[in-house]
Parts: sequence; structure tokens; C-alpha cells
Amino acid sequence: MQRVAVELADALSARDDVQYQQLVLRSAWKWHHVQCVPWLASTAARLHRISIRREVDVVLFSSMVTGALATLVRRPCNAANIRLAAIAHGRDITLPGIYQMLQVRRTLKALDLVLPVSRATGAECAKRDMPSPRICVIPNGVALSRYRIGTGSGGTSLRLASVGRLVKRKGFAWFIDQVMPKLPANVEYRIAGSGPEGEAIQQAIKRHGLEGRVRLLGRCSDEDLVKLYCDSDLLVMPNIPVRGDMEGFGVVMLEAGACGTPAIAANLEGIQDVITDGVNGHLVKSGDSTGFADAILNSPTTPTARARTREHTTVNFGWPNVAELYVRKLRELHTGTLT
Repeated sequence: MQRVAVELADALSARDDVQYQQLVLRSAWKWHHVQCVPWLASTAARLHRISIRREVDVVLFSSMVTGALATLVRRPCNAANIRLAAIAHGRDITLPGIYQMLQVRRTLKALDLVLPVSRATGAECAKRDMPSPRICVIPNGVALSRYRIGTGSGGTSLRLASVGRLVKRKGFAWFIDQVMPKLPANVEYRIAGSGPEGEAIQQAIKRHGLEGRVRLLGRCSDEDLVKLYCDSDLLVMPNIPVRGDMEGFGVVMLEAGACGTPAIAANLEGIQDVITDGVNGHLVKSGDSTGFADAILNSPTTPTARARTREHTTVNFGWPNVAELYVRKLRELHTGTLT
């Protein structure tokens, strides 16, 4: 969410048709949680001052976590005719526990508009009593300049890649257990990321004797991720449903798509809004091991397929186009003409 917030802020700042102030917490990930609380406190105070001075028309919170500030500034913003909107990513809506019980519905009630990144995330907002007219889906974007189109393996092997936190919902251990044994020996699989499922993934590799074909890369730098996308023939998103831990979107599919790498992904949750079947990849029923194996073996990995994937990503998810959607909807919110 942090990278998406920063890139959206940069895209909005680049426009000359809006006056835009940004309050973005830019910090290293290991310090993010430490710095978050004082940042939220100082931001709440600043929003109070902004409302008193009537300096803005609309406040856009980058997630439902920061959107919780709406409950603190709702009254002065109402008095100043300032509208409040927040982006909803998925887990910031569905995360169970005290946050779910005490905060999510209160935050939604305080907002004039919620902007979920996918239809699935929007449905979760609706389940928590957000009226449909105050829900508008706008997808995540990708900074295309950070990526280059790749060539894939360019050899006799078929290289698969997955990128993400090693948690159960990503389905990496399931894929190694259920799909890799169905694929021929020339199929290689690399996983970039770290997390609590690392041991389960290693056990699945050993269980099937796949040490020579499956590699865990750990956390990778941005440069290494670009190289991984460019050198891979297909990105794999084999997600499985996990209660309270949804895949709200799947930004890695945009990153891979910016490198021309199509995705084979579970037809699940927010993933469905990223993949247009047969254009930038294929959707497969979650848990269908044969379906995944068939899609992988039958998907084109030609330069034409890569160029089509890059073009689709540019048109539908490039930040300039996505930022335009935000500006249009926030203007409607300000003028009271929401459609």
C-alpha cells in the first residue's frame, strides 16, 4: 500500500489542473510501524487546521488505516464543506480482530466516498453497510517508467515466477505440491518474497524432489524484481481462499505486465479485475491443479504476447490514466454530482 500511495501522490502532483497537497509517510519498511502512530497524530492535527482555514475541497486517504482519521475530523470538515474519501485495498477492510470490530464500520460511516481497488474489495465495503452510491471502484496503477519489456527465458526451459509475501493465501506451497508435479522437467519456478510460509514451501519442495527446479529467492531489490519479471515467461498467482485475508488486487501482476510477462492466476477476489482472459494472461479456478498446469503449458510466451500484455497494462493501469479516474471522481464528490 505504501508504494501505491507514493506513486499515486506523484501522479497527482504531476497534473497542472489540480492543486494538490500531499501528506505521505515516506520511511523504510522496518521503521514504518514505529513512525506510523506519531505521523497519524500529527496528520490529524494538520487536518483540523486545514479544515478551519478551508484550504482544500477534498481529503483523500490512501488506505482505510489512514482513513480512520476521518472519524476524528468529520465534524470540522463537514462544517467547512470538505469531503472525505479513502482508498480501500482489501485486507484493510477484512483484517479480523479488534480493528475489524471497533474501527472499520466507524471509518466507512465517516467517509463521503470509498474508492476500493477492485470489485471484490467494494463488495466487502458493502457488506459493512457502506451504501452503494458511495462506493466507486478504481484500480491500482503502475509506474511504467520503472520497468522494461523482457524476453522471457529465450531457451528450452519455461520459467515461472511468483512474487509476494509468503503467506497461505498466496498459494505457493499448494502450487508446488499440486501443480509442479504435473509439469514437465523443463519448467522452472522461482519465488521472490519472505514470510511465515517459508518452511512449508521448503517442505513441499523436498517432498517432491524439486530442489533443482524450484528456488526461493527471499526478499529482492527492485532491480532484481525487474530482472525476474523480464527473464520469466509467466507470472503465477495461485491464490487460495483464506478467511479474513483476501487478495484485494495483486499489484505484482501489473509489475510483471509492465515487463510484458503474462499471468496465470486464480479466478479469485481482486485478481479478477487485473487479468483479462486471453489478453494479459489467464484466469483459472482456485485450487484446480490440472487447470493451472494446462494454462501454463498452453499459454503463448511469444514477443507478440509480451507486447500485448505490456500494451494492456499501459492503457488500463498506467498511473496517468488511473490518476485521471481519481481526479474525475473526486471532482464529482466536491460538486455533488457523483454518478
